[in-house]
Amino acid sequence: MQFLSLSVLSVIFSALCSSSWGKVYFEERFNDGNKWEKRWKVPSKYEKGTLGKFVLSPGKWHADEKENMGLQTSEDARFYALTTKFTSFSNKNKPLVMQFSIKHEQTIDCGGGYLKLLPANTDQTSFNGDAPYYIMFGPDHCGNKRQVHVIINYKDKNHMIKKHIPAPADDLTHLYTLVIRPDQTYSVFVDGEEEAKGSLTEDWSFLPPKTIPDPDAKKPADWVDEREIEDPEDKKPEDWDEDLPREIPDENAEQPSDWDEEMDGKWKRPLIENPNWKPKWKPRKIKNPAYKGPWAAPQIPNPEARSDETIYQFDNIGGLGIDWWQVKSGSIIDNILITDSFEEAEKVAKQVFKDLKEKEVSARDAFVAANKKSEDDKSSDQETKDKKDVKDKFDDDDGEL
Repeated sequence: MQFLSLSVLSVIFSALCSSSWGKVYFEERFNDGNKWEKRWKVPSKYEKGTLGKFVLSPGKWHADEKENMGLQTSEDARFYALTTKFTSFSNKNKPLVMQFSIKHEQTIDCGGGYLKLLPANTDQTSFNGDAPYYIMFGPDHCGNKRQVHVIINYKDKNHMIKKHIPAPADDLTHLYTLVIRPDQTYSVFVDGEEEAKGSLTEDWSFLPPKTIPDPDAKKPADWVDEREIEDPEDKKPEDWDEDLPREIPDENAEQPSDWDEEMDGKWKRPLIENPNWKPKWKPRKIKNPAYKGPWAAPQIPNPEARSDETIYQFDNIGGLGIDWWQVKSGSIIDNILITDSFEEAEKVAKQVFKDLKEKEVSARDAFVAANKKSEDDKSSDQETKDKKDVKDKFDDDDGEL
């Protein structure tokens, strides 16, 4: 009987751990009717009259009614807020993956579409825009500013990513995926394409800088930071007279015939701009041959610099929150996934997005074409009615209009 070597067993074990042992902590497809209302809570302490209503809908166009069923905003100029909870966990020594889809069916002009990862002890009744969160991730649109937010809380302070990640601006479904790894690297995917990647310590300002300008450094006395100087060879023209007044009396003006000196005072000619006036002469500017550029203090090690290998880590993850303001409603959120496996996220992405993308585009195009035909038919019917009304009036007036 032959036995596998320890090295072979180790490879097999590692492969199993990396590909098959990923855990899904939360998943929401909104495809079981109104049961979502038991899982998601509207904050009861939110200011009355300001919250819009979420409705279950696949949208006006969709590739698959069941797969595309999600929560849609339904009222304009409203805040939207929901939270849900799940069994708490820590992502210590594990990747953290957030993924969800959103469709701005209304071609959004100003409003959010992001998701917040919450601590397990979040008070669902008082959840609002100021409630603490671990991560805020997803698209935000306002006018021409369209970006994907990645805001991470570190030591009770929210830090925004330094990079600009553009968000799609159309009316189709888009899938957003954030991966944070124990080695303190991250990736942001939009529709399965990696749009940003890097280091948590470099792309956010979590830690003090490693170096700082030397506070004791002084600019050398001979340092030249003037980019331009006056041309020493430039001479003032001989006919340059800068002593002439800027304004002179208008010699062509005449005293009004009804001018009364006793009532109006002595008449004076109005002033006009002097065509011969010249400003104070200055020599032209030329490049300074001694220019060294702006002076900056040399960098020295920052005495307050420190490292932290646990920036990626959140020890009490246990909820999700939606916190949006939308001027125009119609956004649909769906396919929410929290896992420690990027492979699991890719599998879900294929099922709920990639396999349906082309069908959704076709459904949208068909909807737009049908809607245009309906509008054209209405316009044609109205034109026919208007012509009939004119004819009827002509007949009623015995042929006279």
